[in-house]
Amino acid sequence: MNTTKQPEALRLAEALDYMDLGRMQAEDAQKAADELRRLHSVNAMLLEALEYWMPDETMVQAPHLGEWQQHIAAIAAAKEGT
Repeated sequence: MNTTKQPEALRLAEALDYMDLGRMQAEDAQKAADELRRLHSVNAMLLEALEYWMPDETMVQAPHLGEWQQHIAAIAAAKEGT
């Protein structure tokens, strides 16, 4: 059984897929759902690239360690929603 939480953007996209709206509204809802999925995918790729290029803690000079820790925390926060 998969116990991982579905990202909010994907949950909303799925909800938009199944909304009972008028023709024009349904088309807009589908476009919004598609765009949420596209943005989720792009965000995941960007996070992966960012993690790849982030230096290891041992490579960070002491004056920049606090800044590095903030960047690592931002990556972790972004991944919580993916």
